[in-house]
Amino acid sequence: MAVSVILKTLNEEQRIGAAIESVLAVTASIGGEVIVADGGSRDRTIAIATTYPIRVVQLEAATSPSCGIGPQLGFQYSRAPFICLMDGDMLLDPDFISEALAFLTAHPKAAGVTGHVEEMNDTSLEYVRRGRRISPENRAGTIDRMNGGGLYRREAIEQAGYLSDRNLHGYEEFDLGVRLRALGWTLHRLDRRFVRHFGHALNAYALLVRRWKSGYLRGIGELLRGALGKPRWRHLVRELPELKLWAGVYAWLAVMVALPFALPSPLAGLAVDAALTAGIIGAMSLRQRSLPLGLYAVVAWLFHAAALPLGFLQARKAPEAWIESRIVKDAS
Repeated sequence: MAVSVILKTLNEEQRIGAAIESVLAVTASIGGEVIVADGGSRDRTIAIATTYPIRVVQLEAATSPSCGIGPQLGFQYSRAPFICLMDGDMLLDPDFISEALAFLTAHPKAAGVTGHVEEMNDTSLEYVRRGRRISPENRAGTIDRMNGGGLYRREAIEQAGYLSDRNLHGYEEFDLGVRLRALGWTLHRLDRRFVRHFGHALNAYALLVRRWKSGYLRGIGELLRGALGKPRWRHLVRELPELKLWAGVYAWLAVMVALPFALPSPLAGLAVDAALTAGIIGAMSLRQRSLPLGLYAVVAWLFHAAALPLGFLQARKAPEAWIESRIVKDAS
């Protein structure tokens, strides 16, 4: 059962060689192809990737990269009946694909299966949070999305129309999960490692700013815009817990603005604002069992809440349309 392994890349010169080698070691025994889908790297990512016997494709310079465009770019050049999606800074576990194929064979209504993403970056609060076993990204069993990638069944993807929405700068895995589950397919996470992920060696707050500039934080607004007027809208609104969170953040901010004007003394209003903010940070710190993580969570809320309306107002292109790109090197 051949597998097309898609490696999404954008300036991954430090990790792409090891990532490709980890995949080639697996495909050598199970059969398949490796596709590097590059979003326009300006470093040596392409030069390194083309030294391997794989297919390398890249966006045309006029096409802007996004989280959603990379997987679809690779998918449109893939041929195998199973699609394994991962990032260019990941190392594939040697036994994952064989176990995942066995799972999909035994569960014909499963569209995809993944495993745990082991975060190797212990310097960023973002990746420390993700790597915890209490994180939703680590829940095993039936899941609503496959964050971080995994193995998909091509038949299911084709029924859903496309692998990922090129318009999305984030939440592309959830969008795919909603479309697949609406057709009766299921998604699963095995209680075993899928990949090791090295991530960005950036301070968490610098990473937030970087994600703001890149448009990543607009993903949830773009997701809502894409589903507007479609049958999956109700599923999306019902299943996204973040929407309730952002509504709470907007309510909190409205109260913060109103209090200095509503109370007899503006200073009293500001004091209540400060106490309310401290209480929210304290509650999140208790939940995360860490004051730095609690503070980071609240700051991240504000960034996401500010980005949501910007994403919702973003213009869209047809997600199933061919992505303007070129073949840099074909497999040989």
